[in-house]
Formats: sequence, structure tokens, C-alpha cells
Amino acid sequence: MSFPAEAGGSVPAATLPAAPDPYLPGAGSNAYRVERYELELDYKVSSNRLSGRAVLYGVAQVPASAIVLDLAGNLRATKVQLDGRKAGRFSQRAGQLVVAGQAGFQPGQRFTLDIRYEGNPAPRRGLWGEVGWEELSDGVLVAGQPNGAPSWFPCNDHPRNKASYGFTVTTDANYRAVCNGVFQSRTTRSSRETWVYEQAEPMATYLATVQIGRYGLLELDAGRHAPAVPQHVAVTPALAGRARTGLALQPAMMRTFTSCFGPYPFPGYTVVVTEDELEIPLEAQGLSILGPNHLDPDWESQRLIAHELSHQWFGNSLTAATWQDIWLHEGFACYAEWIWSEEAGVMTVAGRAGAAWHRLEADAQDILVGDPGPEHMFDDRVYKRGALALHAVRMACGDLAFFALLQEWTAAHRHGSVGTHDFILAINRATAVDAEALLHPWLYEESLPPLPLARVS
Repeated sequence: MSFPAEAGGSVPAATLPAAPDPYLPGAGSNAYRVERYELELDYKVSSNRLSGRAVLYGVAQVPASAIVLDLAGNLRATKVQLDGRKAGRFSQRAGQLVVAGQAGFQPGQRFTLDIRYEGNPAPRRGLWGEVGWEELSDGVLVAGQPNGAPSWFPCNDHPRNKASYGFTVTTDANYRAVCNGVFQSRTTRSSRETWVYEQAEPMATYLATVQIGRYGLLELDAGRHAPAVPQHVAVTPALAGRARTGLALQPAMMRTFTSCFGPYPFPGYTVVVTEDELEIPLEAQGLSILGPNHLDPDWESQRLIAHELSHQWFGNSLTAATWQDIWLHEGFACYAEWIWSEEAGVMTVAGRAGAAWHRLEADAQDILVGDPGPEHMFDDRVYKRGALALHAVRMACGDLAFFALLQEWTAAHRHGSVGTHDFILAINRATAVDAEALLHPWLYEESLPPLPLARVS
């Protein structure tokens, strides 16, 4: 019984393929890594005009004559410097910015790119609808998964390339800019305001975000019980009451998930509530984006709030090294919903698992959850069957070993990149379960395995 080759971890330069990910063959490069992005954005809301400066600190991985960046849509580079000097040549076409080095690049060589660019940003259209920079009725929403980051800054757009970020966003007065990381400062000059954030923990490009709106900032009361993770809501005054009510249980979700998954991996958590209704909530590192239609007290809204929160562990701190392993994000987040359902007294995990299994049994069984293909990356079967795969592990090893496994998993790979093979090894190390034999039918066979049941003592 064989599994796909390990996707996580470092790869020797000589073995790196030409394209870093078969699901998105035109995105990202294995020729270099970016270790830090410093983004300075000047944005005019009324005209959707963006003037940007991106300083990238990178290191070459293989011999190359040029650095190829992702930069899409209407954004155009106007000036490029390499290591403090005017770049010899740069060109832009087909969603890529190519910067040539006069002497080329050698493995281990560090470089700095300073790129000025401008234009009217717009979302990218693809198999998953529109992703990236999107105008709202009065502001901006950025949702980068999976390939929307190049719609607003030049980058090496692959989830395996995690970097730290600095954000400096200048926009119209009376608008708040919300970015990843820790808020540093706000300054006002004439009719413009500048917001500065620092994202120290490594972050994949698709998780980088900026949200702009007429938001105030509320703090959610975490109560007297640990952990006291700072939780804030960026919301317009008109929706502040609904936000407090709709998110009232989020501090309890945080306590439940830290108990199950280990310490929260970032300094704080912010939920942005847009005035526009959204089809689905959206995730970014350290924050989530909800529409007012996701603030109801019913289970459908509350499960989505729990789902997005759990992505801070599974997807943001631990990020799939390749998109084929998206189940490591969505299956885990779906299972977190079930855990919260039982904690909140709505339905037990066993009940949720049974209901999901029966729906899957009635549905087409024609994808491999561990390698669904780009068109099915976000298929609901990846979510539900991925969660059932986790439930199968729990039923096989028992609650004590299962939650110890999850906490060891999140601790060992904190702020790193992971693959299914990594999870197989983690199960084998932490439990007596034959992880390959157990998970292969769930992940790499089309037919649905039997519903996992608890061990008989």
C-alpha cells in the first residue's frame, strides 16, 4: 500500500520541479524563496487606484538568470531595483514580472527587490470564481485563496513559501485598514490616514490581506477563563450590535479549540464584518472576514464562525505544502465544527459524523480526497470525508491519544508547511494505529469506507 511522495519539508534544489504545484502550474517558483515582504500601499477608495511599493528579501534556491514573480491583472511595475541598483531588465506579461540579474543568481545568494507598481486592482477569475482584491460598496475586501495574492502585490505565490510581512497602508480618512499581524501605528495627515502592521510569524502569500472600510474596532470579552487571547471585531457602527451578539460564543470556541488543538498560534484574532453580504466567510492569517448574513445565532452561522477560527491552527499556522493536501485544512476545520457542536450541546460528534457519512453515501463517489484535483479542491466532499478520516483516527486510538496527537501535530509543525505523509508519521509516532492502512481508503480510494465506530473495550 503506497502513499504519494511526501509533500512537506525542504526539497534539494536538484530535485525541484519546474513548477512548484501541479494544481496551479502558472503560480509560484521553486527557483527562490522570499523571506520577507515589506508592502507600502496607497489606495484611493473612490477611484480604486492603488500605488504600491513592495520590497522583497529573497534567497536563490537553484541557478537562475532571472527572478519570476506573480503580478496579475491591471497592475503594472513602473520601477524595479535589484540590490539597491536599477535592475538591468524587467518585463511583464501573462501575470508574471520577470527581473533579470546581470550575473544571474546562484543557490544561497541573497537578494533584495524593490518594486514600484500601480493600477486598478481587480479580482482574478478562475475555477473557484473570483479571488483577490475586490471592491465592496464602500471599501475593499481581499480574499487570496488560492491564487489571489498577485492581484495586489508582486510575490512568489505558493503556499510553501512562507515569509514575514510588514504592511503600511495609506487610504482615505475615516476608513480603517485592517491587515495581518500586530497593529503598530496610525497617523493622520490632511485627508489621508496611514495604518502600519507587523506580521512576524511566517505566512503564505494567499493568507496575506488588507481590508478597508468605515470600521470601528470592538473587543470581545474573553471572560475570566484562560486563554485570554485578544479578540477584536472590525465593524461599522450600524452592525456593531449584531456583531457582538453573533460572535458572543467565539471566546468559548477559542477556549475549546486551545484545549483540543494546543495554544493559539498568533498574538490575537480579528473578525472583519463587511457591510456587504458575502456568499461564504473568508480566512486570512490572524483574522477572518464575515458578512452580516453570517452573524445569526443558528447553527449554520455558528459553525462557520467556528470553522474560520479553527483555520488559524489548520491552514494558517500549519499550511499544506501543496494544494493536493487541502484536506489538511478543510477536513480538520470541518471536524472542529463537530467538536464545537458537541461542546455547545447542539449535536454530538458521533451524530455529525453519522449524518455526514449518510450524505456522502448518497452522493457521487468519484474523487480522491487526498488528491481531488484543482477543480474539486473546495468540494464539500473534501471537507466532510476529510473530517470523517480524522474521526476514523479518533475511533481507532481513543480520545486521549487522539487529542494528544493533535496537540503534538500543531506544536511540531507550528508556523510550518505540512503534507499528508507528515501526518501519517505523526500518527504512527503518537499512537499504535497503522495510519497508512487506516487512512488510505478515506483519502486515496473513491468508494466510501464504513462509518467509523468506537473501539469495543
